[in-house]
Amino acid sequence: MKLPCSRIAVALMVSLPIAAAWAQNAPPIPPADIPTPPAAIPTPPAAAPARPVPAQAAPKARPAAAPARTATPPSRAVPSRAAAPAHPAAPARPAAPARPAAPARPAAAPGSEARAVANPPPAAPASAISPPATSQVDVVYGAYQRGMYKTAFKLATARAQDGDPAAMTMLGELWFNGLGTDQDETRAAEWYKRAAAAGDRKAMFALGMMRFSGRGGALDKEEAVKLLAEAARLGEARAAYNLALLYLDGETLPQDVARAAQLLTIATQARLPDAEYALSVFYREGNGVPKNIPRAMELLRAASLAGNVDAEVEYGIALFNGKDVAKDKTAAVGLLRMAALHNSPIAQNRLAWILIEGDGTAKDPVEGFKWHLIAQSGGRGEPELDRKFSELSAPDQAKARDAALKWLGAKPSRTPAARPPGAKTVNVKPVDAKSVGTRQLDAK
Repeated sequence: MKLPCSRIAVALMVSLPIAAAWAQNAPPIPPADIPTPPAAIPTPPAAAPARPVPAQAAPKARPAAAPARTATPPSRAVPSRAAAPAHPAAPARPAAPARPAAPARPAAAPGSEARAVANPPPAAPASAISPPATSQVDVVYGAYQRGMYKTAFKLATARAQDGDPAAMTMLGELWFNGLGTDQDETRAAEWYKRAAAAGDRKAMFALGMMRFSGRGGALDKEEAVKLLAEAARLGEARAAYNLALLYLDGETLPQDVARAAQLLTIATQARLPDAEYALSVFYREGNGVPKNIPRAMELLRAASLAGNVDAEVEYGIALFNGKDVAKDKTAAVGLLRMAALHNSPIAQNRLAWILIEGDGTAKDPVEGFKWHLIAQSGGRGEPELDRKFSELSAPDQAKARDAALKWLGAKPSRTPAARPPGAKTVNVKPVDAKSVGTRQLDAK
């Protein structure tokens, strides 16, 4: 039995949240401020000359998200991105923002799986905070990392008044997310702006993303591009990745697939999983770079190990079939299982077939049909699996349904049905019909 493996490039742009905020008639912005990648970037060996890419054929990807904050205490929920009332603009000299007497506990944000496709929301700047390169703000970051947000706010305010750019960026993060203070995107933008003016690349990236969506101030795509370009020039991988998306989209900037590939190469040097996956598609298709299958598989493997769900699915199928990589069904099952746990309905159905057939792992039809029913609840059914489920014994059907409902969080039911009754729909990113793994297993 073989798992199908076709291209998934079309799915890359589906969840680009900043696209909806862009005006359709916006004039192109000259790319004069876009950085040139450093000469140290290695040029992959050319397997074939790059072919011209029509505008509609350019691979698309979703905007970069910053790495999740480390060691956020479980008692604190991830703050929502809801807009907060505007405050008066801060004076020119950095001043200590007012602290509330009793800051409210932030509400939990929706899961990353729930993505609106038809009209995606404007992109919020991802967390600009990461471990400092020097010890100047290490105490502030340490408090932030441990969830001591009021302490981080107090310490960052004092250091920001002394002109510390990293502390200013921290204040922007705290104000934006309402951590240790009220949520106020206007004040967040002010602090990000001050930090950016002082040369902090993370603040440039955060402010650029805010300018794209008009959060914390007026929507200004031209300023956003300049901020992202400067941040990318200074080595901010997420800024380089998002600039690549703009070159692929061809609306805010002129479409230039080769330039997008250069920027993605910069982003991959920082091991950004989304950039690694996107660049793997470029090398596999020969878009913007010479076609290079070994390099494509190397990047695909790195992205899959870093948790990119599309890469987990595609590399898992490649391993299972031995396509462009040594066959390893055990590793393939592990990757597909991980993607299934990440709510990929494609992986869930592929894993279902593997478990039902016992190919590459122990045979377990009940567990296999559990994953099929979960995929079905997310809108990804397969008639052949439905037929096989109807042939399953009634006790095993009940076990599979109850296991699926338990995983989905619904109350188990013993009522026979091909589709779990009352199972909630898992809102996941749809995949184009040509995408990898949409067909059933080849017949033996």
